[in-house]
Amino acid sequence: MKYVSYTHNGRATYGHVEGDTVSDLGAIPGAPTDLVAALKANALAGLKAPAALPLADIKLLPVVTNPAKIFCVGHNYESHRVETGRAKVGHPSIFLRFADTLNADGAEVLRPKSSTSLDYEAELAIIIGKGGRYIAEADAMSHVAGFTCANDVSVRDWQWHTSQFAPGKNFPTTCPLGPWMVTPDEMGDLDAVSVTSRLNGQVMQHATLDYLLFPLPVIIEYLSGFTTLNPGDVILTGTPGGVGAKREPPVWMKAGDVIEIEVSGVGLLRNTIADEA
Repeated sequence: MKYVSYTHNGRATYGHVEGDTVSDLGAIPGAPTDLVAALKANALAGLKAPAALPLADIKLLPVVTNPAKIFCVGHNYESHRVETGRAKVGHPSIFLRFADTLNADGAEVLRPKSSTSLDYEAELAIIIGKGGRYIAEADAMSHVAGFTCANDVSVRDWQWHTSQFAPGKNFPTTCPLGPWMVTPDEMGDLDAVSVTSRLNGQVMQHATLDYLLFPLPVIIEYLSGFTTLNPGDVILTGTPGGVGAKREPPVWMKAGDVIEIEVSGVGLLRNTIADEA
């Protein structure tokens, strides 16, 4: 099953994608008002509506528009850890994003006026379906509602101001998330899932999830060890090696560039770069 958040005729809603059409689950009488609310009510699987709208007629929103928390795992592929020179660690490296950094498939990512060091990071993102605290690794995947593509766009000079790099990860529009959420039953063998970025058609990153230093269940167990996970929370699980900052010379995204993030089994997240006005 695939689910999207979108607007149509100025109204924000969410729906179930079937082929090239989408239903309007938010229009069902008594239905939760958005995807996160549907996850909190454990109602998503039971919502049925006619697939009445062509996908081409809607405007996509970030697949999760209002998560309580967005977690990001740093240096979680060996190739990226090596290229950044980071030491091996015994626990996942976690940082946070603000919800207002989220962006949609097809939307513009703004290069801020205060930087020219705009970088891409292709990632698989987890969307939590069932909340919990102290979730055991063996039970972790039962808490997952689905998966989507993410681009952890980084403003590198702001990231490198100090060892605490939250500023470089929280500029507006810098976390495209979508185009939709795919439920776990459609994903197959997760270890074989590939994560790829293409900048103007050129492959920049590519790896499969079996190269994660901290696999998905480990990440969920660790996060739930210090905070309660809520339905609709988003977890970006790390990026492969090949980021622009570590190339010789560095490759920075600029206005007019097209950046694509593809996760096998999920789909393609595509955005253009524009300069902030």
